[in-house]
Amino acid sequence: MSTQLTWNMDSVFKGGSESDELQAFIGKIDEDISHAKELISDWNAENPDASRLNQFLDKREKAYDGLSEASTFARGLHSANVEDAAAAKVVNQLSHTGSRMSEVETLFMKKLKQVEDSKWETLLEDDQLVKSAFNLSEKRDQGKKLLSEKEEKIIQQLSLDGLEGMNNIYQSLVNSVRIPYEENGEVTTLSAGQAANKLTGHKDPKVRSKMLTVWEEAWRAKAPLFADTLNHLAGFRLQTYKLRGEDDFLNPPLEYNRLKKETLDTMWDTITENKPALVKFMNRKAQLMNKEKLGWSDIAAPLSLGSYEPKTYSFEEAQTFITDNFATFSNEMKELAETAFAENWVEAEDREGKRPGAYCANLPVSKQSRVFMTFSGTANNVSTLAHELGHAYHSHVMRDLPQLNRRYAMNVAETASTLSEMVISSATVDAAESIEEKIDLLDSKLSRSAVMFMNIHSRFLFEQRFYEKRQDGLVNEKELRSLMEEAQKEAFQNSLESYHPMFWASKLHFYITGVPFYNFPYTFGFLFSLGIYSYAKSQGESFETDYRNLLRDTASMSTEDLADKHLNVDLTQKDFWQSAIDEILSDVEEYMSLTEDFVK
Repeated sequence: MSTQLTWNMDSVFKGGSESDELQAFIGKIDEDISHAKELISDWNAENPDASRLNQFLDKREKAYDGLSEASTFARGLHSANVEDAAAAKVVNQLSHTGSRMSEVETLFMKKLKQVEDSKWETLLEDDQLVKSAFNLSEKRDQGKKLLSEKEEKIIQQLSLDGLEGMNNIYQSLVNSVRIPYEENGEVTTLSAGQAANKLTGHKDPKVRSKMLTVWEEAWRAKAPLFADTLNHLAGFRLQTYKLRGEDDFLNPPLEYNRLKKETLDTMWDTITENKPALVKFMNRKAQLMNKEKLGWSDIAAPLSLGSYEPKTYSFEEAQTFITDNFATFSNEMKELAETAFAENWVEAEDREGKRPGAYCANLPVSKQSRVFMTFSGTANNVSTLAHELGHAYHSHVMRDLPQLNRRYAMNVAETASTLSEMVISSATVDAAESIEEKIDLLDSKLSRSAVMFMNIHSRFLFEQRFYEKRQDGLVNEKELRSLMEEAQKEAFQNSLESYHPMFWASKLHFYITGVPFYNFPYTFGFLFSLGIYSYAKSQGESFETDYRNLLRDTASMSTEDLADKHLNVDLTQKDFWQSAIDEILSDVEEYMSLTEDFVK
């Protein structure tokens, strides 16, 4: 196992953010984009030729993979050091490169749209194209909704200083946030990433409560700027929808996730019916903390029962913990994690200057991934690391597929990551050596469920209501705070003693430009993975291959068809969702039974 807490980026491009090697690589991407544009421009949609379309798709794949490689590198450097101005400059440079690629993609979709239906069916009979028939048909359907090539080009160019510009402003604002923290009589200043770990990871509830207060104040101090940013980001998106004739802001995220609204509604309805069980869990957790109700910062916080202290992990221990437990489900997952640690794919060091949060990004040219996080040794940190390695595994099993067949949507993107967490949490609960340890592990598991059922639901409710109001004009910071707190109270069924009204500012997910409604896919992925895990237990060792095949299909069919093909279930019905939730309800009952003696 590796003892290194920082990732190896030199193996991708030498020289850091001022790398000559990187700039030469970006130059080749520009050439590939130009060549791809020539190929698709010359392609005759009235008499479609499969071989020439395949030439374009090969060049398109090379350009996209190169863009992903360079972007992962540059954004990674900037995430690890928000003061790296050269990295920020390269990120901006690649945004322009990506805009050029988007122009090519627009032309590609509009060309597909021009092919007559009868000729389209014949075209897809080609040996190479048939492999991506679903994806090509999807692109063709998207092309039917686009404006003229000239108008779409204008939108892409304006988005650099509009949509993308708002995201860059948000990142700059977050980088400027500093949170005061007092420990042992000494006051220090924490970055947003460091403070976030204290907010939910510190074992002392008084420290967490105090941190929530100063955390809320820090974001509120810049609330007008965050409100402007969020309003203009949403406004740009809504105006684009309007120009394209899209009258429902939920349609684009549903289409992006290849998901029916009926499925999404069924999922949320089934969750809401089962929320009382999670409220029961949270109330018991509050009792164990000698509190009447949990506060916002207590939900995922560790327990301390009697003399038992929550287990903490060194980075090396976390690696062993993850690989050993991955092996209980899939040897290939274990081997992938071992490779990630041995080759230093993970940026984990707890230091100032890093952006908050965690993510996994793909390096398709290097055939690797990179994981970003700030590791502080808590069980939640270990789960986060496993989650991101699940993303890396998902990319790994799709490496040999055409680029079109690798572009899975966010809801199924969370399948492998969330299941990776479940494998570890279930195994550790079973292996607990004391009642206190078992309670602690179950608590961590159920806290994750509470986040998925309630925290994520509050984000979805907030964003829906914000977009509804934004259609009628700007939404001020006071209204945003009110919308956020109301959504949290509704989603948590008024079960908390404190809420986080400035969450709309502190949560990066509301400002991500590539994917609208960056919320419900997490809950979908969580329950979908739980359903898969439940199904896998009944199938035994043979399911490893089936699971791999399911992941490989995640970008090649609708979500409903994916579930039908690999799990034989109908996602528009409550049965599947209830079967997944039943796994959680079982944990709640065990938790309540084990903790009964601790609250008498």
